[in-house]
Amino acid sequence: MMESLDQIKSRIEGAVPEAKIEIVQNGSPSQQQSLLLDSEHALAIGKFLRDDPALRLDFCSNVTGVDWLDRIVKKTIKIKTAVDGVEKEVDQTTEEKIPGYLEAVYHLYSIALKHGPVIIRMRTADRAEGARLPSLTPVWRSAEFQEREIFDLYGIRFDGHPDLRRILMWDEFEDYPMRKDYVQPDDFEWEPTPHDEVLARAKQHYTLRPELDGAEALRKG
Repeated sequence: MMESLDQIKSRIEGAVPEAKIEIVQNGSPSQQQSLLLDSEHALAIGKFLRDDPALRLDFCSNVTGVDWLDRIVKKTIKIKTAVDGVEKEVDQTTEEKIPGYLEAVYHLYSIALKHGPVIIRMRTADRAEGARLPSLTPVWRSAEFQEREIFDLYGIRFDGHPDLRRILMWDEFEDYPMRKDYVQPDDFEWEPTPHDEVLARAKQHYTLRPELDGAEALRKG
């Protein structure tokens, strides 16, 4: 039987003493809690998870990206205050602004020991220049294409990746379509048969002759 996440966390901290690890709770029905790793020690932690005889997490089945925009989190705490000369506990609500960041989330299994998943995640410093993480492809080769996909669609640069380049979008594409603030263009560079919403957006960029409409107008200019 596989160890609990608390036990795995403790043993990682024993093997990589400088590592900073946090258990991230998950309130969804799956209840799949995960381990948040600090980027500096993620590679060493990955090797431990793969090579430890009790874990043998030798297969990375899935790597996904997550985009977190700037957000305000409200917290309610109880404080003691005097009301009409009597000390009472009252609720006080505070707001905390959390700057945006990106995440890479890895699902790990052991084929050798037939257990899992253990879910690990890393967070970038921000959504701009600090959107960098260490590649875990040197530990799990199956992460190679999936890290490329996250780079392509979310913009995380994976340091140490053996072949980091776009995999779905073309090389000249400048944005990241899976980010939550991505704005779809009004007109596409290449649309063989403009129709429906694409046609409606494209019309904004053409002066149409009254006798022409629809795709025919776009073809004739």
